[in-house]
Amino acid sequence: MSTELDNVTENLNKLDSKAKEFSDLLDSIESTDDKKKLLWREIYGNAITDRMNAHMLFTNIYTGMGNSTGDQVSVSSALTKYLERMNKSNDQLLKLAELIAKEEEKAASLDPEDIFSKIDK
Repeated sequence: MSTELDNVTENLNKLDSKAKEFSDLLDSIESTDDKKKLLWREIYGNAITDRMNAHMLFTNIYTGMGNSTGDQVSVSSALTKYLERMNKSNDQLLKLAELIAKEEEKAASLDPEDIFSKIDK
C-alpha cells in the first residue's frame, strides 16, 4: 500500500512540475490576454490530470490481469476506455499546443514600427 501511495505522490509532484513549466511558458507570451491564459492553464491541468488518472487505472488493471483468456476478456473494455481517455487527453494537449503556437506567431509578427504608425494615424 505504501508503494501505491508513493507512486501517487510522485505522479502528483510530476503533475505540479509540469503545470508550473506550462504556466511559465504562458507567462512568456506577453501579448496574450490573462483570461485566455487562465483558460489554457485549466485545460492543460485537466488534460494531464485525466491522462495521469487513466494511466494509473490502466496500469493497475493491466498488471493485475492474469494470463487466462477469461481475465483478458473481462477487463478488455475497461482497458480500452482508459486508452481512449489517454488518447483524448493527448488530443486536447495537441490542440492546446496549436493554439499557443498561433498566439506566439501573432506576438512574433507584431512589428513595433507598424504599431506606432497605426497609433499616429
